[in-house]
Amino acid sequence: MVKNYFIPIISEEKKKEENPRSVEFQVVNFTNKIRRLTSHLELHRKDYLSQRGLRKILGKRQRLLSYLSKKNGIRYKKLIKQ
Repeated sequence: MVKNYFIPIISEEKKKEENPRSVEFQVVNFTNKIRRLTSHLELHRKDYLSQRGLRKILGKRQRLLSYLSKKNGIRYKKLIKQ
């Protein structure tokens, strides 16, 4: 049985441009996960484990955004505009 894995195909240029450890990259990844979980929870309202995961991701994203706003306001505003 072959499992379907969500493997993002990223070109070599994007890998060089985006640092996976950067705060912006992490915030974008969390935002994508939040959108995916939100659409899942619209169909499965009683999936409490996914709700808990969503709350944890929301908290992580909020902490990263507050860290970025304290350290570098310009990068924070640029990220929020995107």
